[in-house]
Amino acid sequence: MSASFDVHLYREPWAAALDCEALASYVERLLPSIRADVREPFVSWHLSRLPADERALRLGELARAFAGAKVRNPARPDLNAGPLAGEVDYERRRLEAGSKVLGLLYDGISLMNLLAALITAEERSRRHIHVVFTNQLFGTWQDDDRRYHARVSLYGFPSLISTTGLVEAPAKPREFYFLKQQYTALGMADAVDVGMKKEFWGRVLGHNDERTTEVLKGYALQALFYHIWGEPFCPDRGCRLYNAHWQEELLAAQLGGDYELCPRHEQMLKAEG
Repeated sequence: MSASFDVHLYREPWAAALDCEALASYVERLLPSIRADVREPFVSWHLSRLPADERALRLGELARAFAGAKVRNPARPDLNAGPLAGEVDYERRRLEAGSKVLGLLYDGISLMNLLAALITAEERSRRHIHVVFTNQLFGTWQDDDRRYHARVSLYGFPSLISTTGLVEAPAKPREFYFLKQQYTALGMADAVDVGMKKEFWGRVLGHNDERTTEVLKGYALQALFYHIWGEPFCPDRGCRLYNAHWQEELLAAQLGGDYELCPRHEQMLKAEG
């Protein structure tokens, strides 16, 4: 074994279908050099380890930073540089209560940087891998088409995986959007989620989908492969490391493959173990 790693998986309480203990067992089984533990949500976990006076100060700083990381317009790269007092108060209340984020898109790089600042010096070594599950929807700016794109994951220190992005970021079948327009045009917007979930269940993921944990095994592996080998993705559509851009591709790679990993990545795991 060339190295050992401590993997810290942070819960997302609003993702009821996510079983972090199952993910921890999964990565430990595949990679014996891994020791995985499950922690409470990232911000509350790290703030709880600070003295009370410092905790209050950091909470205020975080609230402003989160408000400043909000994407105002997906077609513009500039962020919310001067957040309003109400926006900062909203983020502070959300952080204190652990509330669900609704209808907001955040800049993924900014989120990663502000969360990284909370990690203690003892856990900033290469031996520690932090994987943060969050209901926040985040994206990255793309210069080629000059707009933000929502993402399922962003790998770095720490790695971020969005349970909302898992549903919203990969494109759905084209028929899905056509039928959604029809539902809306008929004044049946409230029935969209129920009707579409029933019709497209085998082809798309829904919020708190029973398949969530199984699908996120692949994304947890991508975070580990990024940290250990600097290579999170694979061009093989049957490998769990495949970087899917469509819901159907995602489900095929995570649920319908003939193997967990392609032969090359399987060999990499064996060599590390």
